[in-house]
Amino acid sequence: MNRTGQRPTDPGRAAGGRRPPPRTGRPERDESPVLFGLHAVAAGLHNPDREVRRLLCLETARDDLQTCIQEAKAAGLDRPAPSVVPRPQLERLLPAGAVHQGVVLETTPLPPVDLDDVGRAASLRPRSVVVVLDQVTDPHNVGAVLRSAAAFGALGLVLTRRNAPPLTGTLAKAASGGLEHVPVVRVGNLAKSLEALRDWGFGLVGLAEDADDLLPVTQLPDRIALVMGAEGSGLRDGTRQACDSLARLPTDGAIASLNVSNAAAVALYEWFRRG
Repeated sequence: MNRTGQRPTDPGRAAGGRRPPPRTGRPERDESPVLFGLHAVAAGLHNPDREVRRLLCLETARDDLQTCIQEAKAAGLDRPAPSVVPRPQLERLLPAGAVHQGVVLETTPLPPVDLDDVGRAASLRPRSVVVVLDQVTDPHNVGAVLRSAAAFGALGLVLTRRNAPPLTGTLAKAASGGLEHVPVVRVGNLAKSLEALRDWGFGLVGLAEDADDLLPVTQLPDRIALVMGAEGSGLRDGTRQACDSLARLPTDGAIASLNVSNAAAVALYEWFRRG
């Protein structure tokens, strides 16, 4: 899956030779995450594994947030009323340019999940799917994959500990609530982790642009791990070798490839529709 473009790492000077104004906000960290955006915050409020440390909003978003709180309370979760704050105070908590929709939730990290948790869950279902990402580093892409994984009932998303983004608010916003529904498993050695999934009965299907077989005509097991690589570099050699089979998506347009999040959605649908 080819890279569709790169963001500039140095903004340089603005038009007229002047430097752009300094960026506000703060760097994101994986610990004590800050969720923002209505869907991500609402899903966090509905997740019993999340503790609410602070819940903030703009006046314009208070009614929408109150509805989310009432729904969470109806599900048996005690959530506090939000504190209404001015926009500058809200945005100081967030990365620069964050599309927050006027709501912010300071919360606790999700509890860790391992492959055995996913395997045990799969053993209770007639059909199961997990998505494995091989060093996909863009949090927007990973978040979008999580959103599709949640939509098609995936049991988990497997990420490497290195060369994968932390579970920050930016990722949660892109996942549109999917982070609260699809467990994320961090692994050190991806090839060994694929072997562990095989031991739990998962068939390992890697997506690769140079594969001979097309995904629609590839046999897809009822218990499957869809393995996908970073845009541009694709699957690493060790990951390819660990897969049971490789397949590619059929495309026939001016742009011959999809980014990893779009490809994941197509692959998940292809597996889902066969059920």
